[in-house]
Amino acid sequence: MISSVRGEVLSVALDHVVVEVGGVGLAVQATPATLATLRRGEETRLHTALIVREDSLTLFGFADADARELFGLLQTVSGIGPRLALATLAVLDPDKLRGALVEGNITVLTSVPGIGRKGAERLTLELRDKVTALGSGDAPAVSAPGALRAEVVEALAGLGFPAKQAEQAVDKVLADGDGHTTSSVLRASLATLGRKR
Repeated sequence: MISSVRGEVLSVALDHVVVEVGGVGLAVQATPATLATLRRGEETRLHTALIVREDSLTLFGFADADARELFGLLQTVSGIGPRLALATLAVLDPDKLRGALVEGNITVLTSVPGIGRKGAERLTLELRDKVTALGSGDAPAVSAPGALRAEVVEALAGLGFPAKQAEQAVDKVLADGDGHTTSSVLRASLATLGRKR
């Protein structure tokens, strides 16, 4: 598996970039947003996924590891291949996609060409729980308060805090306001628990 490429950008086309790696020009398929950040003659590093088919080896590139993980996750759903997964990430940035999957927002998902109502429903059904687990700590938590609470309580229990204590600390933090992310609730809960010790 080629998980990343780094080298000089030789050319940028509408749907791919050619990056020179060790004297070899690799064509890397990417979203328009990723391609817009690349300049010919400049050094770049892309997180990549290599898709092997009987008749082709195709490299897909992403600006960050989060997008690459979502790209792989989308393909676990029946009917979603690498092209449609890339198209999904071209239309929806990772945070918006994760939010739509968690909330079951069919309207947002069907805005991707090639995804109909049934496909969108299948995506939310199969990926809702997986994207909340995959979500990066810095990304705003789009999970429901209940899911966020359970996630943080589980993390605190994993750190050795008694479940009852962890639940009380998380509830206190959640009661203090809204717009929480998983990482901010975890940090605040740890601070609360630290004061009790």
